[in-house]
Amino acid sequence: MARLLADRPADTLTIGDMARQLGHSHGAVRNAALTLVRRGEADQGGTGQPEFRANAKTAAAAQTAVISPPGTHSPRAQAATARTTIPAAPTPPRQTGPIRRAGGQVYHPRELADLPDVEALNRLRDADVPVLLYGPPGTGKTSLVEAAFEDLLTVAGDGDTTVGDLIGEYTQDDAGAYVFQYGPLVTAMTEGRALLIDDATLISPKVLAALYPAMDGRRQIQVKAHKGETIKAEPGFYVVAGHNPGVHGAVLTEALASRFSVQIQIGTDYDLALALRIDARVVRVARHLARQVELGELGWAPQLRELLSYQKTEAVLGTRAALANLVGIAPVEDRDAVAAAVIKAAGVKEVAPLTLGKQLSASAVRQPPGIGSAHRGRSR
Repeated sequence: MARLLADRPADTLTIGDMARQLGHSHGAVRNAALTLVRRGEADQGGTGQPEFRANAKTAAAAQTAVISPPGTHSPRAQAATARTTIPAAPTPPRQTGPIRRAGGQVYHPRELADLPDVEALNRLRDADVPVLLYGPPGTGKTSLVEAAFEDLLTVAGDGDTTVGDLIGEYTQDDAGAYVFQYGPLVTAMTEGRALLIDDATLISPKVLAALYPAMDGRRQIQVKAHKGETIKAEPGFYVVAGHNPGVHGAVLTEALASRFSVQIQIGTDYDLALALRIDARVVRVARHLARQVELGELGWAPQLRELLSYQKTEAVLGTRAALANLVGIAPVEDRDAVAAAVIKAAGVKEVAPLTLGKQLSASAVRQPPGIGSAHRGRSR
């Protein structure tokens, strides 16, 4: 990377430019370029797509090879050059154990088609097969995608998401001039990165239509707001989406569903919840309520997100408050059923949503050590 920049000191190169010349994946090239910038051995510019150029230290950096530890990079480049080729024989999984996500949280892979789920998603990406993940909120859809793809960009969808949020729009810079700022879709396409459309079914179908040309055989979009510019998808570009069935406003249209050849249901792994040492009684409650949801008798059950929240609340406020909060976060129409399940499993007489009680009297407020005695000493 440094050698390429050093050989062309007057040029500014994009991720796509360098990936084509080096024959590496866009994700690997991007990581290397940003590493050079962080070390002060290259400069970064560009108001939309990032551009890189050599500086006074680049030539010296090109003389010293920096070797990454084995297994640091996944073999994305080879797969990207032959996306339509199906492997003749199974290959060993690349990722099998717990994975630390970008935010520091640990993700525990689950089984999918006899593979760790993160590995299955990587293989689907290599074959350019878009995936739709669906299931209740809090089951780990976003966590799975973040664990699978280190080069991930995310669009958090809702009813207010616009075409500009995907493709880009004009913004005002510090000098007061208007410049076009590319959106995550364009960035993912030009840098060959993975793009998660989270809560995709909350986004207007008219807005999502801007995404479809990038996902089909055209693999390009037209940025009408920016001189009608045509953006082509580089190898490695990949789209995965999340859908929460039953959430108000979430509509899985035929046009959206047809773009995703593989659709994977994501539910809570209650065995994992037990392995994470969440109170077994609460996990039992969640399992029971989940069965009622499956039978159509109930509309809500705690998922892994709520169980992890219970564990944290219990550690801070105690079991009684954590149980009360578990009931309180349930939809109003399901609270009685949740409370009944908690009472039966936890062996408590009653449980109600966490609520403020009566005002504490002054004598009941605990004073920090020493304050009372110091005050009495001054009174004398």
